[in-house]
Amino acid sequence: MAKDFLLEIGTEEIPARFINPALKQFKELAEKAFEEHRLKYEEIKTYGTPRRLVLYVKQLDEQQAELTKEAKGPAKKVAFDEEGNPTKAAMGFARSQGVNVEDLVVKTVGRVEYMYAIVKEEGHPTEKVLADLAPQLISGLRFPKPMRWGNLDYRFARPIHWVVALFGADVVPFTVANLASNRFTYGHRFLSDGPLKVNDAVHYFEVMSEGYVMVDGEERRRVIWQQVQDLAGSVGGRVEFDEELLDEITNIVEYPTALMGSFAEHYLNMPSEVIITPMREHQRYFPVLDADGKLLPRFIAVRNGTEKHLDIVTAGNEKVLAARLADAEFFYKEDLKVSLSDKVDELKKVVWLEELGTMYEKVQRIAKLADSLAVKLGVDQEQRDKLARAAYLAKADLVTNMVYEFPELQGIMGREYALKNGEDSEVARAIYEHYLPRYAGDDLPAGITGQLLSLADKLDSIVGCFAIGIQPTGSQDPYALRRQALGITYILLDADLPLSLREMISLAYSGYQDKEKLKLNAGEVVKEVQEFFKQRIKGVFSERGFSYDTIDAVLEAGFDVIADTWNRGRALSEFRRRPAFDDLLTAFNRVNNLAKKSPGGTVDEKLLQEQPEKELYRAYVNFKNNMVLYMKNKDYVAVFNEIALLLEPINKFFEQIMVMVDDEQVRNNRLALLYNLAEKMKSIADFSKVVA
Repeated sequence: MAKDFLLEIGTEEIPARFINPALKQFKELAEKAFEEHRLKYEEIKTYGTPRRLVLYVKQLDEQQAELTKEAKGPAKKVAFDEEGNPTKAAMGFARSQGVNVEDLVVKTVGRVEYMYAIVKEEGHPTEKVLADLAPQLISGLRFPKPMRWGNLDYRFARPIHWVVALFGADVVPFTVANLASNRFTYGHRFLSDGPLKVNDAVHYFEVMSEGYVMVDGEERRRVIWQQVQDLAGSVGGRVEFDEELLDEITNIVEYPTALMGSFAEHYLNMPSEVIITPMREHQRYFPVLDADGKLLPRFIAVRNGTEKHLDIVTAGNEKVLAARLADAEFFYKEDLKVSLSDKVDELKKVVWLEELGTMYEKVQRIAKLADSLAVKLGVDQEQRDKLARAAYLAKADLVTNMVYEFPELQGIMGREYALKNGEDSEVARAIYEHYLPRYAGDDLPAGITGQLLSLADKLDSIVGCFAIGIQPTGSQDPYALRRQALGITYILLDADLPLSLREMISLAYSGYQDKEKLKLNAGEVVKEVQEFFKQRIKGVFSERGFSYDTIDAVLEAGFDVIADTWNRGRALSEFRRRPAFDDLLTAFNRVNNLAKKSPGGTVDEKLLQEQPEKELYRAYVNFKNNMVLYMKNKDYVAVFNEIALLLEPINKFFEQIMVMVDDEQVRNNRLALLYNLAEKMKSIADFSKVVA
């Protein structure tokens, strides 16, 4: 027989961002525990609302599965004497396993016969196992910021107020956080009165529905999104899908009802981001757009309740948003009274990092670094002037009223204020773009001005932090250096910028020469930051479809110019699809293995005696000469084509030439040939890293 098992942990309101990870963890813990305890079931599901985390197991067997264990004992010749009588070793082993000597069985391992005890352990009633297991599952959940409450030495996301544990219709008895499990739950905080009795696990969802709780988060999500779309469509508008906001709203309500409110049209004179930010970030509202993507004076909110008195709730939300927008409008108008360029001096009062100085000093460094990168790319003077202006203004919006109130608008307000101040449109766009990308999947800077400014800003942060000993460790990355390194990698790749990573790091470090509290010198920073980038590059290349060994091969050949490394990886991936690639890989490995025995040096053509080694040498020289031109033109496909031509002379060499001859000069000369050939091939990709 099988019955459903319900475990509900009732709490005070859990932060929305805790819920989905907790439910995933809850399910994984249960699956692992049930497997270890031999409990068979049909399906495990987890559900959550702000006030409860629920584990629901369908068709859980009423009894643990029987456990059969084999215990290996002494060898047969040790366990029994010549007459076949059990020795002390056999009797001691049988006693330790709880079986009779005559129940021991013989099994052959290799060529030796051993005694084995077959021990069968009957399964316990599931209800008894659950009584021990359930409190372990609850205490096993981990949260970013757990709480303690009262005088208890117990931690959870938020204080636990009740625990429901039912196996079928029976309460599974246990105690957790001084609370005894029972069959009484609670519905919606305001729409349901008093405890609700759950007679049987299968009736739990029915009881919750009557208590105005939509337990299934996926169902709440679907209902919310459908309501939002319907309301937007009712005024000829639409709502862009916002997964993060939808997930958050789903996990802050138990019984969702969407509502539409409005705000005064004159607020639309402000940039749309100024309106959307307080809506989304502070009030968790969905902005409504027209068919052309322009903001309408409408918003959609989701209340935690029914449609009763919805007009009052709507009016309350409108009042709150109106106050927010009035503040934003005031800040906006006040900020426009002073030009962005006049605010730059205020950055002298803003400390970026104590050891690295003020934000004003950072602006000076990134301006210089960005210009140095522009020179390396051959950017013309007119463009460099725009870059210098954008760098000068890049951080000025940090001291505006608007960004002080809404930090999410940094860069956005810089762009808007720059345009209002009559700055060049490319300068204004670069001010915004230098923060890009802000998160995974975000847009990248589109113009060269924004690209260089973004690179300079991020490099300055990474190099400065490494120089003072602030490197990301484990999950700790307070200054988002990993994200910034990924941003640099994406920009260099997508814009195909031929910039040297080593040179960029060195240039960035030179901006800190006047700082006295640096812990690492230039060489140390270059080495550590390069390794830091190597890990990010691996991740990006893998994410974009390269196999792990292709990545290892091209990175081993060098990754100083990231865009070139990517192009070499693409060429290698294509090259690997050739039918003859496996043969070529075998040939390379033979060359490379013998090359390791070489003392190095150049090849003495006079010592080449046999025709096959002369042909291989000519093939090597041709390859080396052609490679110079192809590498200069970044034609990596052509380089690999040249490598393919080496297969025949390499094979002929190994078929007809003895490398390790007695004549030391001849031997070393042949090894030198193989060494130089291997090194030249590895300069585009280390084939020894490739798995056939």
